[in-house]
Amino acid sequence: MSKKQTHDQFTSYQKFIIALMAFLQFTIILDFMIMSPLGALLIPSLNITPAQFGLVVSAYAFSAGVSGFLTAGFADRFDRKKILIFFYIGFLAGTLFCALAPNYYFLLGARMITGVFGGVIGSIVFAITTDLFPMHQRGRVMGVVQTALAASQVLGIPLGLYFSNLWGWHAPFLMIVAVGILAGFVIVFKMQPINEHLKGGKPEKSAFRHLLHTVSKPRYLQGFAATALLSTGGFMIMPFSSAFSVHNVGISMQQLPLVYMVTGICSIIMGPMIGKLADSVGKFPVFCVGSTLTAVMIFIYTRLGITPLHTVILINVILFAGISSRMISASALTSAIPTNKDRGAYMSVSGSLQMISGGLASALAGIIVVQNPDGKLSNFHVLGYFVLGSLAATLTMMYFINQYVRNKHDATPADIMVSHD
Repeated sequence: MSKKQTHDQFTSYQKFIIALMAFLQFTIILDFMIMSPLGALLIPSLNITPAQFGLVVSAYAFSAGVSGFLTAGFADRFDRKKILIFFYIGFLAGTLFCALAPNYYFLLGARMITGVFGGVIGSIVFAITTDLFPMHQRGRVMGVVQTALAASQVLGIPLGLYFSNLWGWHAPFLMIVAVGILAGFVIVFKMQPINEHLKGGKPEKSAFRHLLHTVSKPRYLQGFAATALLSTGGFMIMPFSSAFSVHNVGISMQQLPLVYMVTGICSIIMGPMIGKLADSVGKFPVFCVGSTLTAVMIFIYTRLGITPLHTVILINVILFAGISSRMISASALTSAIPTNKDRGAYMSVSGSLQMISGGLASALAGIIVVQNPDGKLSNFHVLGYFVLGSLAATLTMMYFINQYVRNKHDATPADIMVSHD
């Protein structure tokens, strides 16, 4: 085996970490996504209005966004394993409260608690993967971790809905708590401490000063802006995609799960392949190709009329290939922006901005899209123009970020070989 092959291969412990981080992401994303399909059961069971249900869904996102800012100053002051355990326990407790909720107000409070803890875990996961994997491996790592979204669509949501049909809407939350407890034991007993960022210097005197230091760096601000814009397109399109598919495209409710399942399976297969490609040919070239592909498919998708099922599936698969290419390559590229000692705070603020910008994008999309009496959505193509604009803006920002990362690694070539940036 050549020296390069040995250098590029993952150790058994690295493989374990990748699998564990992907599974944690799976539980977090599933907890967030399961709320929307549960609406048909929740609204009559708790005797609430659609507006109240919408507040339950958005409460998670906004509480997660606020939590990320509040905890950012503390994110680099402790062993990342200990922080992960603390927030994962809080997330499981909030999810358990959701399962036990007897009424609307209890559920609303439980979703806020879940968001406070669960919304931070994603940033901790990315901080850990960035700490433990050098730049030339991060594309492959992000490719696996990002498949959690597709896995939740293919495995988690259908399974959650199956249990909810058998035992009521509480069942999916109990399912998440059960598998989450098992993951928690694995973290406690199998995961090694992650404290390299604590060595070689004292932390900021106060958490607030550390947060202020993080959000005031011009280079970090550029990364925050790119990350915030990165997810706006998905948040604008996805909430209305099922209604658009049924009422505008002519896909039946019985056919809709097949569309999501095939798209999800293809995304699971493509994720690691895209990550490997990003490591071999470069993160920014993959991002450019993904952005171009996404732009073309968004332009086509938002203008669809009555369309055959196989064509809709093909369009969705290609669209998600473009989206996955953008998310995986961008996550790997932006991970090189913060220094080792700022990484936790940077990821927390970045995750918060992603949640908040996504919530605002969904709200804006709700204003733009109009549902006609026959169920069809009007102005859906207008959302496409906004998404195309965000794609162009993000591409421009990522160009300058890529230049910065290249210059940074040219100046300190050892950074490519180790896990410090």
